[in-house]
Amino acid sequence: MIWQQVYNPTGNMLLSTLLAGVPVVVMLVGLGFLHLKAHIAAGLGLLSAIAIAVLAFGMPLDMAGKAAFLGGLTGLMPIGWIVLTIIFLHQLTEQNGSFKVLQDSIAGITEDRRLQLLLIAFAFGAFFEGAAGFGTPVAVTAAILIGLGFSPLAASGLSLIANTAPVAYGALGTPVITLAKVHGYDLAEVSAMIGRQLPFFSLLVPFWLIWAFAGWRGMKQIWPAILVTGVSFAVPQFLVSNYMGPELVDVIAAMCSMAALVGFLKVWKPAEIWTSVSLKGHEASGGEAQKPTVPTVHPRAVVVKAWTPWVILTVFVFVWGLPATKTFLNSLWAPKFAIEGLHKMIEKVPPVVPKATAESAEFVLNLLSMTGTGILLAAIVGGLVMGYTLPALAKSFGKTVWLVRYSLLTIVLMLALGTLTRYSGLDTTLGLAFASTGMFYPFFGTLMGWLGVALTGSDTASNVLFGGMQKVAAEQLGLSPNLMGAANSSGGVMGKMIDAQSIVVASTATRWFNHEGDILRYVFFHSIALACLVGIFVTLQAYVPPFTLMVIH
Repeated sequence: MIWQQVYNPTGNMLLSTLLAGVPVVVMLVGLGFLHLKAHIAAGLGLLSAIAIAVLAFGMPLDMAGKAAFLGGLTGLMPIGWIVLTIIFLHQLTEQNGSFKVLQDSIAGITEDRRLQLLLIAFAFGAFFEGAAGFGTPVAVTAAILIGLGFSPLAASGLSLIANTAPVAYGALGTPVITLAKVHGYDLAEVSAMIGRQLPFFSLLVPFWLIWAFAGWRGMKQIWPAILVTGVSFAVPQFLVSNYMGPELVDVIAAMCSMAALVGFLKVWKPAEIWTSVSLKGHEASGGEAQKPTVPTVHPRAVVVKAWTPWVILTVFVFVWGLPATKTFLNSLWAPKFAIEGLHKMIEKVPPVVPKATAESAEFVLNLLSMTGTGILLAAIVGGLVMGYTLPALAKSFGKTVWLVRYSLLTIVLMLALGTLTRYSGLDTTLGLAFASTGMFYPFFGTLMGWLGVALTGSDTASNVLFGGMQKVAAEQLGLSPNLMGAANSSGGVMGKMIDAQSIVVASTATRWFNHEGDILRYVFFHSIALACLVGIFVTLQAYVPPFTLMVIH
């Protein structure tokens, strides 16, 4: 029997919205304030979501269970798969000492921790976001930063802050392409519109990143380098998104930013070298950080060998992200499983969609084309280059599985919660509350995108979730649909740093297990503040000249 979603089951929109928000509040309070372990907080959030969905919103219990099951599968594949394989590679490089050589080589470019952050967390992370997305950049950059001696809180929190501006064009433009395909936006126009919003924040985020780490004085001391990093990313981001398309925006912008910063550091040095590895104001907290040491100068051949596994990783991740590669690998083996009793058995209804629309519920086991599989192969090839035998690689992989077992469980539970809120309509109820704000809609519509990513962990999923609603609401209010579709994605990027799966990825990469609540408390202010700034900027684009001249109708 088909079940239709109900968005105001109590007849009072305020009460219905409060009920819909209960699962998210339970999970965030458990993590951030009660200091529960992440998998326990996620489990309690999931149980409360089942209770609200069934008892308040009328969802059949068996459908709620199947929706959670589908979400758990999605959490394991591909997100958990990426976490497992990238930590596996990191373990290999640590065990044979090549990671220490890599750290020394980065410190050889600059010993200043602020400049290392710009190079690794922002520019290098943006490349991995553009090539793969889905947690890869945070896993890579947090692991490198912790190896350089940064405190766990600094490595985790700053990697999350840095991984914002590139997210809308992550995984070779997947969020933008999905937004256009699913909801009927013109791909070139909505890509260009996002490219007229995010470059301002691509310029701001590097300054914000260093301010969050080193404070105002520490930021001012290296402002020329920050400006070079931001401008060399923002300008290509604007040009590629407006004149080429969404696929290579981040890859090109990140390469330009890395090259510009490294080149600039050959002719400019800060007056004072910053050696602190803890966040400003958190010197006595945030976990045990390694003491800064003078980097060892290694022979060129040794440095090249140490970087080889990461170069191999970069090549594999980029190739695996290409649409042609995915299409080919999926043609070899990618079985699709419909979740019986859930697939096409739930309908979204107006005003969210023009007419009742059945929701698909299928799990595609596209293991060959998953980014994690590319990372695994890169780790194996890199491991063989480093001198490991196949039995030694297998043994190390088994140890890695045991190391990240609770993180994988947490990701499964988090995605189960997010998927259940989608199929039960809880997230749509929250979205409708934002959509009812009238002339303030450009601001709150942007925050709807932020909420979508915070709930689902994905800018792509947020665009699928709210992209249609943004279009309908914009047309009703006389706003540009492209403006609000773009705002959903641009606002969403700031929710990336507080989504549960990203926080778990960061805590796992830094081996700071069971401290997800500490990371959440640290990044939450930065997330909501930046999201509000995006909302203000979108509001200016909607109503205030000359910002209105940027809008594509």
